[in-house]
Amino acid sequence: MEDKNYRIDLLEAQNAKLTKSERIYRMICESSDFGYIYQNLTNDEIETLGAFENLFGMKLQRMRDFDLLYDKIFEEDRTIVADTFFPEKENNNYATCECRSINDHVWYRIITRIENDEDTGCVDKIITIMNITKEKARHSDLLYMAYYDITTGIYNRNYFVSLLTEFISRADREKCRVSLMMIDIDDFKKINDVQGIIVGDELLQQVGSYLKSHMVKDKIICSHVNNDIFCVAIYDPVGKYSVENFYQTLKKRFADAFVMSTGQEISITASVGVAEFPDAGGSALDLINCADIVVYNCKKMGKNILQYFEAPILDDFLKNVDIENKLKEAAFNNNFIMYYQPQYYASSRKLRGVEALIRWKDPAGRLIPPTVFIPIAEKNGLIDSIGKFVVEESIKQYKKWNVFYGEHFKISINISSLQYKKDDFVDSIMTIIDRNQVDPSDVELEITESILIDDFEAVTTKLTRIRNFGVSISLDDFGTGYSSLSYLKKFPIDTLKVDKSFIDTVLDDASTRIITESILNMSHAMGFETIAEGVENEKQFNYLTEVGCDVIQGFYLGKPIPPEKIDELLSSIRK
Repeated sequence: MEDKNYRIDLLEAQNAKLTKSERIYRMICESSDFGYIYQNLTNDEIETLGAFENLFGMKLQRMRDFDLLYDKIFEEDRTIVADTFFPEKENNNYATCECRSINDHVWYRIITRIENDEDTGCVDKIITIMNITKEKARHSDLLYMAYYDITTGIYNRNYFVSLLTEFISRADREKCRVSLMMIDIDDFKKINDVQGIIVGDELLQQVGSYLKSHMVKDKIICSHVNNDIFCVAIYDPVGKYSVENFYQTLKKRFADAFVMSTGQEISITASVGVAEFPDAGGSALDLINCADIVVYNCKKMGKNILQYFEAPILDDFLKNVDIENKLKEAAFNNNFIMYYQPQYYASSRKLRGVEALIRWKDPAGRLIPPTVFIPIAEKNGLIDSIGKFVVEESIKQYKKWNVFYGEHFKISINISSLQYKKDDFVDSIMTIIDRNQVDPSDVELEITESILIDDFEAVTTKLTRIRNFGVSISLDDFGTGYSSLSYLKKFPIDTLKVDKSFIDTVLDDASTRIITESILNMSHAMGFETIAEGVENEKQFNYLTEVGCDVIQGFYLGKPIPPEKIDELLSSIRK
């Protein structure tokens, strides 16, 4: 009797434990986002658990209910779903698949497992169904980013390179050509600075859409490779698919205004470099690098042109690279020297001052003029250190002359627009002048017209601070850039320098004479001093003196010379 009671107690305990396990299992299932189908393969008993009803809006109670479930599945996916639901038909214990809902808005992952319970002889099947729509969306986003540029929606650089590589492989087999066009939008930074980044991005999107509309399967592909640069690859570029035809169409579209969502209309130009397989190399990167070199050359030649890669362009580029490397070393070691060009009052031929002009003596001992290396320095971020050297060295040298000869004259120093934009520019100029105990009124800073198109308030504030300190401001190359009477009225300027390009033709061209005399008359009416630069002969000197130019600078009266020659000049004046 006791043994019987013990067995009853044990059985009740086991049943209680089983009931508890089942309750816990159901709680876990019901709190899960997964849906479950349980099927006893021994007697075909079916039960749905978890989030199944939420996923499909129904329950399964009989085998034929599976047909109703298939109606919830995208038609093209139903066969693979059926195979996954019933792996036992192929003597498998496991199957999985991914499928879509009938409206293609929801993705599911289905996993089926079959287990044999040797103790009970039951064969159980558990089908787990989970909503993976968010996972698919994330994967889709990652997939999109792997192939497409986020800003423009066309191919990104990496995918474009892989497609270009396929073009080249096919062209190699079929013995034909591949042309790569690198399209660099001219002055895009100015658009970003003036119109704003949002407008700039919208412009890139519209350019990308235009290029995308000209893609031809297996023939023309396009990419936004970097900032303002696009690439187009043309397979077997002949006939209507030639580079020239594509370029002319592109040039015409760019000349027509792109209309922004703000209503602004923006017309653009582009520098286009072309590199072709097999001439420019045998790989995608070869073509891209060569096209990039050609674009660089297009920019040097004035922009808005198309140019093909040729060996001399590469040679010129490599020379520039060599100059860049040597220039970096020179900037680090301050391996520059200063020359000074005298300026004379036209009426008396007395010394008005000197303009400080930097020269670079390269490792071979050659004097490299600033017109060659200053643009490279600006492009490579070296202009700040070079500019500080020029100011420091010029002020220091002027102080020596001032102390030794007792003469006060103008030391005129050129300032790069990039140097001028530095936040500490004004303070650094004032510090150098104070440190060398130079009278600020003896110092003149030469700025170019390009500075005047930057932020009005910032430019005016800096110029005013400098002038209030006592330094005078000279506007260099007047008449060649963004000349405007409104600039002259609003900005604190003391002197206008008439550009050499006017002086070169002033005796031969009537219109040049009219412009030159108008500049001089206007300047005097506004209280500005005038300087003519690039005066090379007596006839030019006499003419400019007659029409009232205040100061003459040029080879006729004195070429740029080293400091010791200025010593000789000052000594002769002293006598």
